[in-house]
Amino acid sequence: MDAPSPAPDRVTGTALTEQVQAHADQPRPGLTPAGRLPRGHLIALAVFAAIVAVSWWHPRWPAEQALHHSLTVLALAGLLWARWRLRLSLSSFMLVLLFLTLHTVAARWIYSYVPYEQWWQVLTGTVPSGGRNHFDRLVHFGYGLLLAPVLVQVWRGRGSGRGRAWLQAVQVIVSTGALYELFEWAIALSLAPDAAEAYNGQQGDLWDAQKDMALALLGAALGATVAALRPHRT
Repeated sequence: MDAPSPAPDRVTGTALTEQVQAHADQPRPGLTPAGRLPRGHLIALAVFAAIVAVSWWHPRWPAEQALHHSLTVLALAGLLWARWRLRLSLSSFMLVLLFLTLHTVAARWIYSYVPYEQWWQVLTGTVPSGGRNHFDRLVHFGYGLLLAPVLVQVWRGRGSGRGRAWLQAVQVIVSTGALYELFEWAIALSLAPDAAEAYNGQQGDLWDAQKDMALALLGAALGATVAALRPHRT
């Protein structure tokens, strides 16, 4: 008769728990601890920091530029929180930084004096038509176009359908845009007229706030549509 084979070692519940925990604690390829940014995010953040630093080289309107960048600091804090809490993808992270880059360029020339006409002349050799400086309009349009896809991705990741994610993203863009216009109104009431005009950049247009919100809505509708039509990846 064959000798009975030795019984396998029994693993107690405590030992099994320790083995599972040890395996979970091991770093997995492609994953980053919650408290650290992935390499791509760090590179994008470093490039943006360099752009901000360059924009402060011999500032022409330092007080107004600093006032504009108070919002940049708040936006960066919100972006880092969103990356940690919502696990923003690199594409979403870069879209937000791209919008903040537009804002940084505009803040350098307090929105009303961005020399894009001179830049266009250097690139093409043609002189665009003069008149109102429209760079602030571009920034408001970019606010909707660049940030709405991020919101669509967040809500689709939370289980919302295409239509609901689209609607929620557009609603957030429009409502926050309106809140910013109210903030500008409060600035106009609290500062001297010249300082308020320099910060708000209305350039004499009484319908500036409404036009800014309309452009943000248009950008949000376009950006959210493109994001909603793309296949969603978990």
